Amino acid sequence: MKLSRMAASVAVVSILTACGGGGGSSDSKDSSSIDVDNVQKLLTTNADIAYAAYSDAVTTAEALQTALATFRADPTEANFVAAKQAWLVAREPYGQTEVYRFRLSPIDSTNYTDEDGPEGDINAWPLGEALIDYVQTNTTDFATAQIGVTDNSVEVGTEVDGAYVITADDYDASENIIGRTDIEITADLLANTATADDEHDVIAGYHAIEFLLWGQDLNDDGSTTDGTDREYAVKSNEAYNYAAGGDRPLSDLATGYATEADYDSSDLSMRRHKYLEVAVAKLIDDLTSVRDGWADGASYRTAFTTISTESEAREKLTEILTGMGTLSRGELAGERMQIAFSSNSQEDEHSCFSDNTHRDIWLNAEGVSNSYYGVYAGYDSDLDGVDDAADNAVSGYGFDDYLSDAGMTDLKSAIETALSATAEQYEAIDELARAGTPFDVQIMDATTTEPAYLAIKALNAQATQIENLAEDLGLDGDVTIDDATACDTSTPDAECEE
Repeated sequence: MKLSRMAASVAVVSILTACGGGGGSSDSKDSSSIDVDNVQKLLTTNADIAYAAYSDAVTTAEALQTALATFRADPTEANFVAAKQAWLVAREPYGQTEVYRFRLSPIDSTNYTDEDGPEGDINAWPLGEALIDYVQTNTTDFATAQIGVTDNSVEVGTEVDGAYVITADDYDASENIIGRTDIEITADLLANTATADDEHDVIAGYHAIEFLLWGQDLNDDGSTTDGTDREYAVKSNEAYNYAAGGDRPLSDLATGYATEADYDSSDLSMRRHKYLEVAVAKLIDDLTSVRDGWADGASYRTAFTTISTESEAREKLTEILTGMGTLSRGELAGERMQIAFSSNSQEDEHSCFSDNTHRDIWLNAEGVSNSYYGVYAGYDSDLDGVDDAADNAVSGYGFDDYLSDAGMTDLKSAIETALSATAEQYEAIDELARAGTPFDVQIMDATTTEPAYLAIKALNAQATQIENLAEDLGLDGDVTIDDATACDTSTPDAECEE
């Protein structure tokens, strides 16, 4: 969800939950003293990885922009597929950057004090797809309360402080930004959402582009799914890492334009291309601003990597671990997995249009591992499951090195066991998806022995080990933000509170 908005057996996960409880390590060496020099190396590596991953996110977004421009000028089926492929590749480096959230870094803050960063325009969800283009509804997965902005007491098509809104009670499939040809599609429009209480008002970023490329994930006959028949929504696609997803017809985008002089704002097909053009340009601008905050000499990076005392070192370590712990338990295990898992909700999976949620899970979890080990292998440029684009790869000093140097071997072993247990489960989720069972089908009849359930448990146990690390390092504060989720991730099949 939009916050200020990843195969071990059950026995192994239970052991991990118990490991290190109440302080964690039994290492005899005193860990209360912080080695400032080693923390300095760790901070530098952390910043290097952030800059590398965000740089790759910008590069792949620019490649997506090029693919969309090619498709717009020549709207063929081959170019349509290529645009989808480019979107999937663009997700690969970005997914690994989510660990840099929850710490007032450039993704969440422009001044490193207020939560006013561009994340909400980059990767926020659930998407307000009914605000963007036509959708089909039913009483289950695609109820109006799911796809519409429901908590604004306004008429359909009304502007509220410049934001375009729609209500569930008056839902009309033609009353949206694409259908309302009098609405000019601009970056300012996409940035100005209604901020509805139900949060289904997102109209910018990766997921807006995803929706316009894939459309809803419907059954093969074009009807909505009802939570019991999603296996019939599985389609054959040419991308290597997904087996299902929406099936927006090429006819929706069949009329393109090569230049602005060719653009006709009354043509719905052209309007969809215009929306994609504006959305990807805004995405690149937003990602570039985040990347630049991590560049050498940038004010944020300089402040983050400059320490001279143990107190300053502890503060910066706390920031890193808060990103790792909160992403593990609250955001990934809770918001991105358990809400969908416990309620069998296709709409609440992270990439519900492309059925790329299995990669979101893998990549977010991999980002936590990157921060722990001080490495970034690059990203998967051909979607075969292997990181092959390694021009910006980083191999530096991580928490594993720090713990080894500090003699904290028991805690190091416990954390790495937890990370491995999580990896086993997200790899199993990915394998199932590649074989034709995407995440929304995996959760349809999910049980406590399946990877989705076990991954949530493993992420919860992983977060506990991150908490133990913070405690053993003598850090102040909670590194797993309490209000990051309304889910009890120790019980994955429990419904999350509203």
